[in-house]
Amino acid sequence: MADILQEKHTQVIIDVLIPAYNEEQSIAHVIRDIPEVVRHIVVVNNNSNDRTASVALSAGAIVLDEPQMGYGNACLKGMAYLAGLPAPPHIVVFLDGDYSDYPEQLRDLIRPILEEGYDMVIGSRAKGARESGSMTLPQVFGNWLATSLMRWMYQTNYSDLGPFRAIRWDKLLALEMVDKNYGWTIEMQIKAAKAGLKTTEVPVDYKKRIGVSKVSGTVKGVFGAGYKILWTIWKYW
Repeated sequence: MADILQEKHTQVIIDVLIPAYNEEQSIAHVIRDIPEVVRHIVVVNNNSNDRTASVALSAGAIVLDEPQMGYGNACLKGMAYLAGLPAPPHIVVFLDGDYSDYPEQLRDLIRPILEEGYDMVIGSRAKGARESGSMTLPQVFGNWLATSLMRWMYQTNYSDLGPFRAIRWDKLLALEMVDKNYGWTIEMQIKAAKAGLKTTEVPVDYKKRIGVSKVSGTVKGVFGAGYKILWTIWKYW
């Protein structure tokens, strides 16, 4: 597997985008575990008030600042940077900065794109091994509800809204992403379905994050994310 990816990497440019807010304790671990098949690791510092930016820079990442809070804002900032490069990537991998995912499983995410012609691959925590306590009950229920609604309304077959995902750059641009906060992941999945992209899921493992979740760790975050996800499902229907 590693040899195949190394050979593919000579022709395919793979970049990683990591939105990060107050992840100084975890971000270096995430960067360290990303496989060497990747060209650029771009960390978008989303108005952190800790040392996230300096730690990420020291760990070898390209660091951008996005003062406007919001997961989608950070992703859009990173995409704008990649679009301005002399050679944009062929594949973009989105990964969280809290070290709850296993960055080395990036190889599993990009394999269906490289070898089977897929356009987008979602890392499914529902199909992988989850450490006890790594996902809260609202997260598990929210994922089930959102994927069930998408299955009914959009005829999709997703099992998760997992943020660890890979997508072809040209397909990502064609989706014309606009969400600035909690609706980013589901907007991508809905638009991919409506555009007829060839998508699949691969199992990814999941562990307890380092630090406190900005979404599931607060009542405001839980209700804000839930409302935005349901609104996004309805909006594009």
